[in-house]
Formats: sequence, structure tokens, C-alpha cells
Amino acid sequence: MSEPTRRPQLIGELSAEFAGTMILILFGCGVVAQVVAGGALTNPKGGLGNHDSIAWAWGLGVMLGVYIAARISGAHLNPAVTLALAAFKGFPWPKVVPYALAQTAGAFAAALLVRWNFTEVLARADPTHSTKTQIVFSTLPGNGSLTAGVHEWGAFRDQVIGTAILVMLILAVTDLLNTPPGANLGPFVVGLIVVAIGMAYGADAGYAINPARDFGPRLASFITGYHGAWRDQFGNLYFWVPIVAPLIGGLVGAALYKVLISRYLPVPAPQEPGEIPTPPGG
Repeated sequence: MSEPTRRPQLIGELSAEFAGTMILILFGCGVVAQVVAGGALTNPKGGLGNHDSIAWAWGLGVMLGVYIAARISGAHLNPAVTLALAAFKGFPWPKVVPYALAQTAGAFAAALLVRWNFTEVLARADPTHSTKTQIVFSTLPGNGSLTAGVHEWGAFRDQVIGTAILVMLILAVTDLLNTPPGANLGPFVVGLIVVAIGMAYGADAGYAINPARDFGPRLASFITGYHGAWRDQFGNLYFWVPIVAPLIGGLVGAALYKVLISRYLPVPAPQEPGEIPTPPGG
């Protein structure tokens, strides 16, 4: 009998990261397009959704993306998560850049689909393809408001904090020595984390908290008519903020988890032969 065909492991992992991030963006950018562009045209009173529906759809998108990719790649779906895992959890450094590229490619492909699907609505709501609907694809300081008073460095601070919260909590709910969710509910809880961040930290910079989530769709919007996509509503070069700040924030969150929590978690004692293992925290 011939041996089963072994597919290249890294290719499978990158495929999973691509697919998982694509699912995330299909729901995330899709809901913003529906609320911002579709709602403005068909129901100005907001009948197609509001900030809460945006936060929930992004969280559900994360949950579904994790469910689709977790068994194969671990479902990072975020270069900030990948970098933090390499720095603090032993993820192989040679895989960091390939994972980030696959995540960004998945986000780019999904944003192109959203852009195509909402072509007519976006054109009618914003014929000049300005920052009014640029926020469908990528984030802006103050969510594009000229009066919110948030500029690059305020948004940078916000993204460091938001991503630190995200990564710290992801490490908590995936740490087998802590109290991880049972019954395959980990992706559901991670989705709730993103919902909570969106509801609590969405005003200053749109809670990108993910370089791939922002850069991939930003590139897709740029090549499809949003020629100011690299800048914010004030004309300042902005695209670097939701790339650099989340990478720093992810490292900060992982460091905080290690210093404040993981070093104090009890390690189960070695089991004697035939002894029933004691679960962490048991």
C-alpha cells in the first residue's frame, strides 16, 4: 500500500491564515459598507445598523475566521498576534513574515470582494470616494471626523492600548494552565473580546488592532478609486499608524500577560503511571 500523501505543512498553514482572515474581513468591511454607505442611501435613520451592529459583526467575523483556521494554523489572523506569539510563546520566527503576508493577502482579497459587491452603493453615497466611505475599508483617526480632535499620535496611543488588551486576553483564554473556555468555545470568547474592544475603544481610531486588517483593505481601496487612502482626513500620511502601533501593542500585551499572570500559574505536577491527570486549576 502506498503511504498517504503529505501536503506541505507551511502551505496549509498559510492557506488557513488566508481563508480565516478573508472571512474576518468579509464580515467586518461588509457591515461597515452596509451601515455607512447603504444606510445613508436607503434608510438615513439608521435602519441598516449602527455602531453596535458594526462591533458585533466584527466580533462574529473574528469568531468565524478562527473556527475556520484554528485546527490548521492556530488562526492568528493578525500579524500583531503572530509577532507576540513568536516573541513570548515559542512560535517559529521563520513563519512570522509568511503568516503576516498570508493574513494581509486574505484581507486584501476580501476587501476587493466587498468593494465589488457594494460598487453601486458606494458610488451613490460618495461619488468622489473620499474619507466619508474610506472608513468602510481602513481606519482613520476619530473615524474620519474633522472635529473629534484625534490625530496620528492620539490614534497611535489608542492602537497600542487596544491591541495590548486584545493580545493579553487572547493569551489568557488560550493558556491551558489558566482557565481556558471548554467545549471548543475559545473562538467564541475571542470574538466577544473583539466586540468588547469595539464597543469600548472604537472612537479614537476605529479599533483596527490588526495590521493586516487595515493594510490589506487600504491597498484594495486605493487601487479601486480611493486615491487618498494612504492619508487621513487632514491630509497627513496615516497608513503606518495601524501597522506599527498594533505590532507594538501586541508585544506589550504579551509581556504584561507573562509578567502579571503566566509566571504565577501553577504547573501541574508530573503524573504517576496510571494516575488520572488533574486538569489545570483542578
